[in-house]
Amino acid sequence: MDFSIPAATQQLLDELDAFIESTIKPMEAEDDNVRFFDHRREDSRTDWHRGGLPNAEWEALLKRMRRAADDAGFYRYHLPERFGGKNGSNLDMAIVREHLARKGLGLHNDLQNESSIVGNLVTVLMMERFGSPEQQALWIPKMLAGEAHLGFGLTEPKHGSDATWMETTAVRDGDEWVINGEKYWNTGLHHATHDYIFARTSGHAGEARGITCFIVPTDAEGFQVNEFMWTFNMPTDHAHVILTDVRVANEDILGEEGLGLQTAQLFVHENRIRQAASSLGAGLHCIDVAVAYANERTTFGKRLSSNQAIQFPLADLYAEAEMLRALIHKTAWQLDEGIDHMEITDKVAICNYRANRFCCSAADQAMQTCGGEGYNRAMPFEHIYRHHRRYRITEGSDEIQMRKVAGALFGYTLRAKG
Repeated sequence: MDFSIPAATQQLLDELDAFIESTIKPMEAEDDNVRFFDHRREDSRTDWHRGGLPNAEWEALLKRMRRAADDAGFYRYHLPERFGGKNGSNLDMAIVREHLARKGLGLHNDLQNESSIVGNLVTVLMMERFGSPEQQALWIPKMLAGEAHLGFGLTEPKHGSDATWMETTAVRDGDEWVINGEKYWNTGLHHATHDYIFARTSGHAGEARGITCFIVPTDAEGFQVNEFMWTFNMPTDHAHVILTDVRVANEDILGEEGLGLQTAQLFVHENRIRQAASSLGAGLHCIDVAVAYANERTTFGKRLSSNQAIQFPLADLYAEAEMLRALIHKTAWQLDEGIDHMEITDKVAICNYRANRFCCSAADQAMQTCGGEGYNRAMPFEHIYRHHRRYRITEGSDEIQMRKVAGALFGYTLRAKG
C-alpha cells in the first residue's frame, strides 16, 4: 500500500496555493472584503432587513471568486473533461478539501455555503450521472455558467432522516405530473431557478422504490417559498417550500421513475465523504491555531504549552485526526475503484459523523485552550463551530450514521467490509 499523496494531486495543491496567493488573497484584501472573514463576518454576510438572506455584496464577491477559479481551471476540477473538468477523483477531492479547509477562513474556501476555488458541484454530478443526454446538454452548461441554480428538496417537515416516509406526492396526468406536498431545509432557494423535488409516485410509505426526482421551476404556479428559517449559523438560504398542484412535464424527471432515491444517494455519499474531509481540515486548523497560541502565551512565568493539561486534549484530537484521514482516504479510494457505494455506506457514515464530531470538539477545545481570546470572534473557532455543528444533523445525523454502521455490523443491511 502506498499512502503518499499522488504526485499529480500534490502538484494540484501547489498550484492552488500559488493561485490563492496571486489572485484570491488580493481580491480578499480589496474594498474591506476582509469584513466577510474577520470578527464582522456574520453581520457582513447577512442582509438582516431581507429576511436574513445572504448579503448581495457577499454573494457578488463569491461569484467573482468562482469565475476567477473557473478561468484558472480549478473550479470544475472533479467534473468530466467533456464539461470542462479534469476528471478529479474522490480521493483527489478529499485531499484538496482537507488542504483548503486547514488554511482557515478565507475567500479561497468558505464552507458556510460550500463556496470554494475547487467546486463541490454535487447537483451538477447528479445531472451528469442520471440525466438523459438531452437534459445534460440543456442543464449542465447553464448550471456551470451560473444561469441555472438547482436546489435540493428531499427533507420534509415531518420526515427528515428517513426519506422513504415522505408525504409529498406526484400523480400522473397525461404528459405531466401534479405535485403536492412540502419540503423543509430546502437549501439554496434564495437564488434557485429550479429545484430537485423528490416525491412519491408509487409504492407505499417506508418503501425506497416509488420515489421520483423531478426538476421543478421555482417560478411554477403553486410553488411557494413559505419562509427562510433562521439558524445557528447565519445567513440563511434554507427554505420551507409548499407545493400545491405544481405541474411538471414527464421529461423533467431526473433518472428513472420510482428510483429517485438512487440520485439522492449519489448526492449524500459523495457529499458526505467530501464533507468529512472538510471537517477534518477545519478541525486541524483549530488545533494549529491553538498550538501556536499556547506556544506564544506565557502564564505563571512559563509557556502555556508546557502544561500537560494543555497538551493532552489537543494531542488526543490530533491522534484522532490522523486515524480519520486514513479511513477517509481509503473510503474515497474505494469509491474511485468502482466499489458500489452501498457496499461501503457504513464506512462513509463512519467518516462523516466522526469527522464532524471531531471538528466540533477541536473548535471547542481550541477555544478553551485560548481562553478569553478563543471566545473572541477575532479567532475562527466560533465560526467553525457554528458551521460544522450543523453537519452533525444535516448530512445525516450522528444517530442515523451510527444506525448505518450498526446495520452493517449486525447484518441488518449490507455486511461491513474491510
